[in-house]
Amino acid sequence: MAYKIFIDGKEGTTGLKIYERFENRKDIEILLIDDEKRKDPAERAKMINASDFTFLCLPDAASIEAVSLCTNPKVRIIDASTAHRTNPDWAYGFPELSAEHRAKIEKSNRVAGPGCYASGFGAICFPLVKHGIISPDYPVVCHAVSGYSGAGKKAIAQYEDPNRNPELASPRLYALTQEHKHLPEMMKVSGLNYKPIFNPYVCDYFQGMTVTVSLHARLLEKKLTAKEIAEVFKEHYDGCRFVKAADFMGEGILTESFIPANTLAGTNNMQIFVCGNDERIVITSRFDNLGKGASGAAVQCMNIMMGIDEGTGL
Repeated sequence: MAYKIFIDGKEGTTGLKIYERFENRKDIEILLIDDEKRKDPAERAKMINASDFTFLCLPDAASIEAVSLCTNPKVRIIDASTAHRTNPDWAYGFPELSAEHRAKIEKSNRVAGPGCYASGFGAICFPLVKHGIISPDYPVVCHAVSGYSGAGKKAIAQYEDPNRNPELASPRLYALTQEHKHLPEMMKVSGLNYKPIFNPYVCDYFQGMTVTVSLHARLLEKKLTAKEIAEVFKEHYDGCRFVKAADFMGEGILTESFIPANTLAGTNNMQIFVCGNDERIVITSRFDNLGKGASGAAVQCMNIMMGIDEGTGL
């Protein structure tokens, strides 16, 4: 049996990447909407309700509308927008965080795909809180860099314009008001009581991301060395196919004392590095903002919901 799949918002960056990942799959049938009707609620409703799985690659308001158009109780929806990520009725689409996260994805008809920055942040802070290394009240500060592909079609066009503003060649800090749209998700999923300080940079390369959280050992709930914290992460993600924690200081993976952000571009993988020393500890997640940070995670969740190998098509 071929599953019927509808991608609402196939023309966007995430939608296109999901569609590309389905090109060689024989177990699914893509339902395609006529271009002139892709914003027609009646036609979208028809496609959604005819599908087994619908992916929402839309702005938040359009995703909420799409869910309201679904009247077929058998349709399983995977939403790549921000709209449902903190809704307790939806499964959070990061199965590696815990066995409970994976089990809820398996059973749910509604799964919210994590945000790209939030994926890297949660992969670090969820284990820190869960294992009692930091308090939920810890004053978390996070820095992150991303390729410009995560900024949307308009920004991609600006970066790839041969007559572009020279300032685009430099890393650009944004979310200056400290109100980035991923913050509620980052806080809730990680179990933090307060929003972190979050400083994201968009940079002059296409795809790939690093997210970094720094810790002061004197403020930790458990007095662990940096190497011991690296071991906690290795144990937490032991057996995970797509998320791997490296040995302390990236031994065996990093060939230089640098963590490039684009190394995992084109994959669904994530690596976690614990560096620094026993006074100041730096934890970095590295992944593809278009892969594990978006389309790859969505397809992985669908595979889990189907009960097949989670790496199919990835």
